[in-house]
Amino acid sequence: MHYRIREVGQVRTLAYDCDVLVIGGGIVGLSTAYAITRAAPGTRVTVLEKEPGPARHQTGRNSGVIHSGIYYRPGSLKARYAVRGAAEMVKFCAEYGIAHAVTGKLIVATEREELPRLHALVQRGRENGIPVRELGATQIAEYEPEVRGLAAIHVGTTGVCDFVGVARQLAEASGAEIRYGAEVERVDRRAELGVAVRTTRGDVVRGRVLVNCAGLYCDEVARMTGDEPEVRIVPFRGEYYSLARPELVRGLVYPVPDPAFPFLGVHLTRGIDGGVHIGPNAVPALAREGYGWGVVRPREVGATVAWPGVWRMARRHWRYGAGELRRSVSRAAFTVAVRRLLPAVTSDDLVPAAAGVRAQAVLRDGGLVDDFLIREGARAVHVLNAPSPAATASLPIGREVARRALAVLEGV
Repeated sequence: MHYRIREVGQVRTLAYDCDVLVIGGGIVGLSTAYAITRAAPGTRVTVLEKEPGPARHQTGRNSGVIHSGIYYRPGSLKARYAVRGAAEMVKFCAEYGIAHAVTGKLIVATEREELPRLHALVQRGRENGIPVRELGATQIAEYEPEVRGLAAIHVGTTGVCDFVGVARQLAEASGAEIRYGAEVERVDRRAELGVAVRTTRGDVVRGRVLVNCAGLYCDEVARMTGDEPEVRIVPFRGEYYSLARPELVRGLVYPVPDPAFPFLGVHLTRGIDGGVHIGPNAVPALAREGYGWGVVRPREVGATVAWPGVWRMARRHWRYGAGELRRSVSRAAFTVAVRRLLPAVTSDDLVPAAAGVRAQAVLRDGGLVDDFLIREGARAVHVLNAPSPAATASLPIGREVARRALAVLEGV
């Protein structure tokens, strides 16, 4: 790959296509572009997205929930950005006429051993500044007549929205150049010349600073750039069903999550379209975009199993994983999990729906990265862990990535 150098009198200057080159047209990449152009008007931003439109993967394949931030460790990026981002997301949707609703949600304990964890969530919510109402078993019916449990909490700031619509609006409002169908094939970084990216179509795009928001491929892009991310993305597929009788659920209903995992468990979500989604579970995918068991990419599977952290994670959590796999292959098992919250549901009520894939960063020691992870390299900023609640928190995440990118730009 060669840089284009232009002679100006006796001075040789590099012809850049943009100041900041963003890889990834999901909600985080587009929010970053939006934040850069607002913080530093006149900054030229180009976004490369391999799909023909925005938000085709994690952003467009989640449950559409605006998370309150109740689950996340006080002081963590997830906690701070989710609480702030939820309020900002509602305001953004209202400003641009994007479909949304603040519905509130229930987190329901169905077993006695879950009660201490439920109480811990109450304390965590209060530490994060989130209004929480504690409910006894009979009070659950005030919000969800068909839901059963020993106790619950109601979180009023949770909602739902059209995150794909948000991503489209961010792309339009950013003023950035968005290039769709631009899959990155190679990155060439030179300290004195900037960063050049070649796409599979043969186009070369040159920027002063690279921002890596590649989601499911963010670790690979980091390594293309020459930076070792020290994590690997392990894809977990989340499988959903639609509820054939949506009248059984009024709003959002969640189980008490296991704090050992970043997954929230099978939950019930009434979306902005009025339908109710049930899920997701969390099973290892056989491709980074493995939205079904039939999608297998041997090279990606090989890269995943070659990472030592995958085997350490598997040894540590195999029992949990076995339960998730069982629910993946058995609708009856999935139904049992749902009936803990919603006894009236039957397997005939579950209609298969589109799946999503979570880009989960795993450490070498097998630990699951439980916070957003943003790292910097020479002329580069890498977003290396931004699964849920990244869509909720995308506006403050975008500002933070933009701040770092502009600081790098100022220093080059």
